[in-house]
Order: sequence, then C-alpha cells, then structure tokens
Amino acid sequence: MRRKTPSITELKERAKKIKLLILDVDGVLTDGKIIYDSEGREIKAFDIHDGHGIRLLHDAGIRTAIITGRQSKVVGIRTAELGITDIYQKARDKNSVYQELLNKYELKDENAAFIGDDLIDLPILKSVGLSVAVANAVDEVKEYAHMVTKKMGGEGAVREVIDFIIKTQGKWDRLMERYTK
Repeated sequence: MRRKTPSITELKERAKKIKLLILDVDGVLTDGKIIYDSEGREIKAFDIHDGHGIRLLHDAGIRTAIITGRQSKVVGIRTAELGITDIYQKARDKNSVYQELLNKYELKDENAAFIGDDLIDLPILKSVGLSVAVANAVDEVKEYAHMVTKKMGGEGAVREVIDFIIKTQGKWDRLMERYTK
C-alpha cells in the first residue's frame, strides 16, 4: 500500500524527533556500482559531502549506523574514517538488526530515520519515524518513503537528508559557527 506523501510540516515534525540515522551502503552512500580491479579487489566511490555531513550529524549529537546486505572491507575502512561504530554487514534480515539498534539505544521507531534504495530496505522504511528513498531508488521504495531526495545515492543524497535534519532540529547555526568565525 502506497504511503501518502507528507507535507513539509509533517516531514519537519518527523525530523525533529530523530536521534539515529541508519544508512544502507550500496546505492545510498555509493552510486550502487561495484567495481573490481584486476586482482579482484572491490572498489567503491563515496561522496565527500556525505562524509562531512555524517561528521556534522555526530557533532549535533545524532548517532549513525550502517545496515547493509553485503560484506565489504571498503565499508569497514570508510565507516572507521567517519566514526560510525554501529556497522552491520551481510544483514539479510535488516529489520531484526534495526530492532537491535532501537533496543541498544533505548529508542522508539519515531526516533530513527533510514535511507534506502532497494526492496530489502522496505521493512525498515515501513517502521522508522522518517523513511527516505534516494532519487535513484526503485519505485517500490519511493512509494513507501516519507521523503525522496533530489540527489542520487552516492552523489550527496545522504548530506541532503542530514542537512534537513540538523536544520529542522535548530542545530545548524551552532555547527556553522566553526566555519564562519
């Protein structure tokens, strides 16, 4: 069943309650392409603005987590760089991992946001307080999302959501002081 698209006011009300942003990787933090070099090593490209946004989110006191269906050494390296400590790879049942995160941090559905792009993400998208599909997500995911980004996965979509959450929570100006002083 398709979700009714919420108004901007409703989106902001949802964003104000967010304490945890959960991200898929392939198609969200990356453009969804998997590249192998001649030695069989996996190569992924991550958007630098998304990474800086994740750091800003941490500075704003909002946690981040990764739940991905694939296993990748590259994901471990990138998440360590960004200070993401809750990383769940090879998660075939993403919803059970999601429930584990809620329990770990004593949060409710309304306190979590999730950004996804494919069918495996639907169970979480249907549960979280703020569900987001990237612009290049499959149509079924967009149908269940509260918000669809203007930017594509791997091209700043995560930062778009992060900026929206931080600004809506009234934390943007404080975070910008370090850059504008």
